[in-house]
Amino acid sequence: MAQNPYLFIVGCPRSGTTLLRRMVDAHPHIAMTRETHWIPKIPEQGIGLTPDGLVTPELLAHLLDDWRFRRMEVDIPRLRRSVGSSGGISYSQFVTLVFDLFGEREGKPLVGDKTPGYGGKIETLHALWATARFVHIIRDGRDVYLSLRDWRPEQFARVPATPAHDAVTSAASFWAGRVQAAREGGRALGSGLYYEVRYESLVAEPDRECRALCRFLDVPEDDAMARFHEGRTRSVPGLDAKKAWLPATKGLRDWRSQMPPEEVERFEATAGGLLKDLGYPILRETAARGRR
Repeated sequence: MAQNPYLFIVGCPRSGTTLLRRMVDAHPHIAMTRETHWIPKIPEQGIGLTPDGLVTPELLAHLLDDWRFRRMEVDIPRLRRSVGSSGGISYSQFVTLVFDLFGEREGKPLVGDKTPGYGGKIETLHALWATARFVHIIRDGRDVYLSLRDWRPEQFARVPATPAHDAVTSAASFWAGRVQAAREGGRALGSGLYYEVRYESLVAEPDRECRALCRFLDVPEDDAMARFHEGRTRSVPGLDAKKAWLPATKGLRDWRSQMPPEEVERFEATAGGLLKDLGYPILRETAARGRR
């Protein structure tokens, strides 16, 4: 029987992780949690764990103070009994039980997590669950920037060697760092556990991309994934795509028409190498070819 957590969806924020989560969650065999954030922090900080890694009652008390944990609405009495059981329970077993209980509530056997920042925690998560699969969604960084530019400069403060006043350079460094970290961590696991999805392909051909994803996840293909939005879409003027539950939609961001050339140049000066490695066009090189 497959072990939970069964998969993690990762990626730079504003790259389509929510869209992908909704698609996967529409599959009849898979329930997807919303962003947890707490999973790798516990073992890294040793919160509520004994020196040999067993869960203590303090851990559950700590998690019950976290609104992200509470919104999972799992069976807390069953968790308390497991923590107090004879012989104790390891942290990985504890989280597996949390996900199993979430799956029971949703009526699905497999449970995954969507937390974009876990792209930098793949090594930690793999050490806890050796069979967990990682799906990394990648989007052209310039389109990501168009969505990130409403962030405050201090939200990029932890990006190394980035001038805080330059939102373009900050976003480029942030995007490149997140993408590279997930690729390095994922590729170390091999193609059986790590899979990349391009946002552009997902919105252009959702049916094809969902079928390919099902093959990676080893679950039956199901067209409900591409129809995740049915019965949920809201036609409210000014509502963004996420809140409106739009279907996979091309052209929501278009750096070619929405990003000033000088901003494109600054972004490419910082992250152009990664853009090229990923096969995205570089404005300067595209313009040079057009002049020939």
